[in-house]
Amino acid sequence: MMDRITIRKPDDWHLHVRDGAMLNAVMRYTAHHFGRAIIMPNLIPPVTTIADAVAYRERVMAAVPEGSDFRPLMTCYLTDRTDPDEIERGFRGGVFTAVKLYPVGATTNSAYGVTDFEKIRPVLARMEKIGMRLLIHGEEASDPSIDVFDREATFIERRLHPMTRAYPALRIVLEHLSSKAAVDYVRAAAPQVGGTITPYHLMLNRTDMLGYGIRPYYYCMPILKRERDRLALLQAATSGESCFFLGTDSAPHPVAAKLAMCGCAGLFNAPVAIETYAEIFDRAGALDKLEAFASLNGPAHYALPPNDATITLERGDWTAPDEVAVDGPEERAIIFRGGETVAWRVVSA
Repeated sequence: MMDRITIRKPDDWHLHVRDGAMLNAVMRYTAHHFGRAIIMPNLIPPVTTIADAVAYRERVMAAVPEGSDFRPLMTCYLTDRTDPDEIERGFRGGVFTAVKLYPVGATTNSAYGVTDFEKIRPVLARMEKIGMRLLIHGEEASDPSIDVFDREATFIERRLHPMTRAYPALRIVLEHLSSKAAVDYVRAAAPQVGGTITPYHLMLNRTDMLGYGIRPYYYCMPILKRERDRLALLQAATSGESCFFLGTDSAPHPVAAKLAMCGCAGLFNAPVAIETYAEIFDRAGALDKLEAFASLNGPAHYALPPNDATITLERGDWTAPDEVAVDGPEERAIIFRGGETVAWRVVSA
């Protein structure tokens, strides 16, 4: 049994840190353990221009603890009106690492998202030409007749299959995989397509959320699915296959927003993320595959070098904090696994 493991410092290829007081409260958790993170652009208003991204990057860096070598990787929010020239200038200037596609209405702050996939063809063609990554929240949300548990599979069939055929050199990340259908698709479409997997999709299924009273803090998009889907995600994450990599989708919300009559989707898991992945991989007998998933596969998909620094984790119980305090009216955000015993901890980073 392995009780201690040292790996290259991981990266988080899908992260929400919000803005203002919330950003200042949560940024330190990622900066402590991760070398880089893809910063999501779904603010209000969203990050749609180079100037927006530069200003947001400055606010993120101001919230990073002194002495940290963490580096944020900024993204552009794709709309029906996005200018391909702006995208290329931002990419070549080192501002934009990727473009994020939200289908309108699919998740938190997606009201500005894509409504007509025909209108974004010039952007996709330009991205394919310059080698820029497209990140996708892969759910078909525009048709209310589609069951919420089928949105991911429907998006893959209706949108991703045609997109990969039309732009065969466009590198894509299907984010927060939540179903066996998504795992099977990414595996078949690799290396063009990679997929990120969250810690909570590896731990939970829809019965955990709905089977013993409604647990609103488990509500996320894509929604938790069946146990067979969780097991497919677990097998993919621990397989060592290069098309699967770490993306926490950590998404803090004020308590009131999570418990509202129409609650927000998202789990704030950054304070327990890498420790939870280690625990999951340990239980699966796959600790030897953790470094590939957390530290190597993501950089390879983005054509970036892995981090030189390392972190060390060891087996040892600790209790996850319940919440993080946030200045102002937001007051606090609940932490995923808060109050639970976590079986692995970071001892050097």
